[in-house]
Amino acid sequence: MAQSQSQEQNGADARKIGWIGLGKMGTPIVRNLLGAGFDVTVYDVDPQRVDEAVQHGAHRADDIGGLARAAPFVLSIIPDDSVLRNIALGENGVIDNAGNGMVLVDMSTVSPTASGEVRDAARKRGIGYICAPVSGSTVLAEKAQLTVFASGPDSAYAQVLPVFQAISARQYYVGGDQQARYLKLAINHLVGSTAVLLAEALTLGTKGGLDWSDMLNVIGDSVAASPLVKYKLEPLKQRNFAPAFSSIQMLKDMSLVVAAGDEAGVPMAAATLVRDQFASYARGDGAQLDFFSIVRAIEAQAGISR
Repeated sequence: MAQSQSQEQNGADARKIGWIGLGKMGTPIVRNLLGAGFDVTVYDVDPQRVDEAVQHGAHRADDIGGLARAAPFVLSIIPDDSVLRNIALGENGVIDNAGNGMVLVDMSTVSPTASGEVRDAARKRGIGYICAPVSGSTVLAEKAQLTVFASGPDSAYAQVLPVFQAISARQYYVGGDQQARYLKLAINHLVGSTAVLLAEALTLGTKGGLDWSDMLNVIGDSVAASPLVKYKLEPLKQRNFAPAFSSIQMLKDMSLVVAAGDEAGVPMAAATLVRDQFASYARGDGAQLDFFSIVRAIEAQAGISR
């Protein structure tokens, strides 16, 4: 009987999750975890977001330290390096308050440098640290159809794999250290660069007298039609630039790409040009529009007014 109770307790503990960050991605992910039967305790700097999660069945944490002490798995999806350092390494952060055998998972897009600092601190405390950035839109997050790229100790990855399976359609384990960080930045480089390349191509076609919708239809059927381009065809046809991922967010990601390349000794000439385009555009009214609205900036540079 005692052994059976212990097994039940271990199983219950495996369903306990601490979650930090209830933004555009974190909120639907938490709802999917709750729907999958996980016991989720949440923390966010915005109490209204926490209130909404509690209404859907989550528990409230008063602070990060309390959350870390209560859960064997702590996951975060936060805006940037500084927030990662604060939640993981701060005075009342996750690592200082972690229990024995905790696994810390960060699913944000952050630099390998900041992530490496967290990794080193986690190792000193005997904590499993998994980098697990996600790929996909808020729509895919709501449908639990994200893609997860994960790296870190394989034993820790095995423990949190059921969590990833509850929120994503595909999971890729890519190495024992920071590999997932570099993979996420490499993919985001391609995504941001595609937006600028397509903007230049569309502007060239417009200058050549092509109809906007006809041009997009043909591009969508061409060899250049990646899944990303196909996904953006209808919004582009309608010139609907409601932000699935904003230009200011893409500027952040492209800045991370350039910085990571510089630190690794990789020439990043194309990434630098793309970053600079978004830096200029995000200073104006395009900052909060979808990053594919960069076409407006290229059109303006070409003297096209819409």
